[in-house]
Amino acid sequence: MHCIGTLCRWDSMDGMRASDFDYALPESLIAQVPTAERAAARMLSVDGESGALEHLRFRDLPARLASGDLLVLNDTRVVPARLFGRKESGGRVEVLLDRQLDRRQALAHLRASRRPRAGSCIAFGDGYRVRVAGWREELALLELIEGDGFDSLMAREGRLPLPPYIRREVGAIDHERYQTVYAARPGAVAAPTAGLHFDEAVLARLGEAGVETACITLHVAAGTFAPLRGDLVEGQRLHSERVHVSPALCDAVAATRERGGRVVAVGTTSVRALETASLSGRLQPFEGETDLFIRPGFAFRTAQVLLTNFHLPRSTLLMLVCAFGGTRRVLDAYREAVRRAYRFYSYGDAMLVTRAANAAAS
Repeated sequence: MHCIGTLCRWDSMDGMRASDFDYALPESLIAQVPTAERAAARMLSVDGESGALEHLRFRDLPARLASGDLLVLNDTRVVPARLFGRKESGGRVEVLLDRQLDRRQALAHLRASRRPRAGSCIAFGDGYRVRVAGWREELALLELIEGDGFDSLMAREGRLPLPPYIRREVGAIDHERYQTVYAARPGAVAAPTAGLHFDEAVLARLGEAGVETACITLHVAAGTFAPLRGDLVEGQRLHSERVHVSPALCDAVAATRERGGRVVAVGTTSVRALETASLSGRLQPFEGETDLFIRPGFAFRTAQVLLTNFHLPRSTLLMLVCAFGGTRRVLDAYREAVRRAYRFYSYGDAMLVTRAANAAAS
């Protein structure tokens, strides 16, 4: 295991601000429920070189890719990480597990009328109790002192953690639709949402078209929704997330390059994992944590096409997409998507973006 620190590559954009990535979004366009069928979503295609836009359906994806391309999927699985407990004083505490450190230790976001102090305890249901062992900035270090482990606690008491902009309680549909059909490795507290559009029929059509698939794992943490602290981007640090890039994935990428195919990253999480594993100059197996901050000026080494959803204004995820497809072109595409009433965020529509040769200036 090893860690990657924040790394980004800049050109002349040292004064970059979060407000440079703002756009106006009517609240009515924030999708609150999924489409009736996964592949029924709309898809806005953005050419990173010309800026040309095409309005498609997600079902059109197999026709937009070519035989020999490689689709890189994030196979993380969302866990029921939202918990409700009681302090020793009787006060209510909402807990969102960010990630487990081991079977009996975890980092978590806590929401309560008063921040629990180090050494205090929180009880859950019947037979589970944790101690707040300390704080790491905004995250509490929790130690399970009664119960079988955090996996058992989540299985008995946990709820699916929908994003904060979905303003309703979890329903039966979310247990199916807030997971990708290929989710395999439990550990995320938010879905890799670009992958939510795939169904078995689309995956089968991609295979028939000669498009290969391979998986990486990036366990999405709650910090994916955290805003930057202040407007100036320079000097900011991102949350860390756990990543696994296997030797088999690296071999698949090498074979794709040899046959002249493209590496198509499904979601910003896949881009972040691939580029973390490529920081040495070439893609290598990687297991550890990354806080890689990809923003305009970053030198991409592996991903050539990005399939993604529409992201929050001023967010680090939007900055990544702008780095990939060109800030002006991506923001122009967002404005067009608003004008045409696309659905935004986790249960919203998709974008297919080809990488710009000079993304920072386009």
